[in-house]
Amino acid sequence: MVSAKIELHVHLEGSIRPATLLTIARRNGVPLPAGTVEELTRLYEFRDFKHFIDTWVMTTNCLRTAEDFRQVVVDYAEEAAGFGAVYLEAIFSPPERVLIAGLDWDVIYSGYTDGAVEAYERFGVTVRFTPDIYRNGCPIDLAEECARVSVRYRDRGVVGIGIGGYELGYPLAPYARAVAIARDGGLGFVPHAGEGAGVESIREALDLGADRIRHGIRAVDSPELLAELAGRGIVLDVCPTSNLRTRVVTDLAAHPLPALRAAGVLCSISTDDPAMFGTDLGREYELAERLGVGAADAYQAGLAGALCGEGTRERLAGLAPILG
Repeated sequence: MVSAKIELHVHLEGSIRPATLLTIARRNGVPLPAGTVEELTRLYEFRDFKHFIDTWVMTTNCLRTAEDFRQVVVDYAEEAAGFGAVYLEAIFSPPERVLIAGLDWDVIYSGYTDGAVEAYERFGVTVRFTPDIYRNGCPIDLAEECARVSVRYRDRGVVGIGIGGYELGYPLAPYARAVAIARDGGLGFVPHAGEGAGVESIREALDLGADRIRHGIRAVDSPELLAELAGRGIVLDVCPTSNLRTRVVTDLAAHPLPALRAAGVLCSISTDDPAMFGTDLGREYELAERLGVGAADAYQAGLAGALCGEGTRERLAGLAPILG
């Protein structure tokens, strides 16, 4: 029997399997730098974290319609359900679509949120959303508008906002107002930090009021920060294959997950961008098990970090694998 799983960190744009991405691009008349599944898969051989981000932007802007966004949610919910997922906190990046493709906010948000309704009806997977602002150059006014639109879709499943993109040289401070707008509207804040940068990046995210940290693995470099994260119950969304593929971790034996858990830090397990990294939720849980974090431990961390309402939390608690 497959254990129930919670996934808190999956970029929907990065979950689209290559054949589907090519179909969507052709449907929308958007050329990709690869014309076959094999060519697109080779494009996903990343030199470093920056190369990954550049490729991600280059490929995912073929998404143009509400139908595209609906399909992305439904397809990934079906895949994740096959590995036992019962709850997803999914990420999408609307400012890029608005700025680069000129899309309307409501086309983006309505497509994704309609997909969540269908995902639950068809596969029993609850999908909530935490849209991302990108820190490496997102115009401030666009970021703040993203926060306002996200608040407007709170009753359609948006539960937080995040900030992603390059960490080095791109502080969170310019987006403090956007974070405040989201918080005032009842949303959580779940930024990326401590992935491509170090302890200072995590500290900045916490100072801005992060409810959870996406990645955060470089916390292992500071005993003081580890103690604070553990004491405050701040959950880190750990994505083992992602860390290897973007080369922020050299090999699995060097992964910080065992040290994070040994320090008492709660660590959920996620795929990040499963199609682009050649992984899936089952594989990430297998890797976590090899690193000393079992399915029940990961589920409890996911439950602790989820931004869902109390009714959903109580239902998820009843599905938890038995610790042992």
